[in-house]
Amino acid sequence: MKVCVVTGSAQKLPRCDLAIYGFDWLGRVDYGSELDGKTDKFEEVARLSRACGCGVVCGCITCSRGVLRKSAAVADRGKLLGISDMTHVFGGEDYKSGACLGLYTVCGYKVGVCIENDMYFPEGMRALAACGCNLFAVVMEQARDVVPAVLARAYAYLYGVPVVMCAGKTAFFAETSGGLATSNRSVTLFETNPQNTYRLVTTRRRGLEENDRPDF
Repeated sequence: MKVCVVTGSAQKLPRCDLAIYGFDWLGRVDYGSELDGKTDKFEEVARLSRACGCGVVCGCITCSRGVLRKSAAVADRGKLLGISDMTHVFGGEDYKSGACLGLYTVCGYKVGVCIENDMYFPEGMRALAACGCNLFAVVMEQARDVVPAVLARAYAYLYGVPVVMCAGKTAFFAETSGGLATSNRSVTLFETNPQNTYRLVTTRRRGLEENDRPDF
């Protein structure tokens, strides 16, 4: 699987299965203007995915009747698959939280979308991995410190799912082995081979005696 990370506004991409754009290209999208036909930014994402023959995940700020959310538009070869919203908002931020996790089938791969603050909450990543996710696609406005990179390595290693992240002007790629690659180029191509490799893990707990199980 070839994944391209675009930290600028490039629309000419190398051959890839998925392109991840940060928040700079699409910017702010108003749902009212989209529905009235005054703007067609989401359609622009779909057209880009058709022109490049790949899937596209693009960070954006969405506005619905004055309510702002950090979101990501997802398209696959000309078709807009959906819009996912950031589900965790810290106190003091001017955004509202969305609902539901974003898991999309793009070019035959299951891609889990993670937006900004959601990176700091492992339960979402774990749920996406449990649903058969082949790749975590992360979009952040910027990486303010080393924590996002550390978390990317941890999630890739713990859940066996590679992480590709666009954070401001930096691209990150975390392998399932725990390795991490970064790039400050405007267009960076990463290649990974997603595998559904499972390891048997057993645990022991007190309670739930076999002879004492309730009858339902």
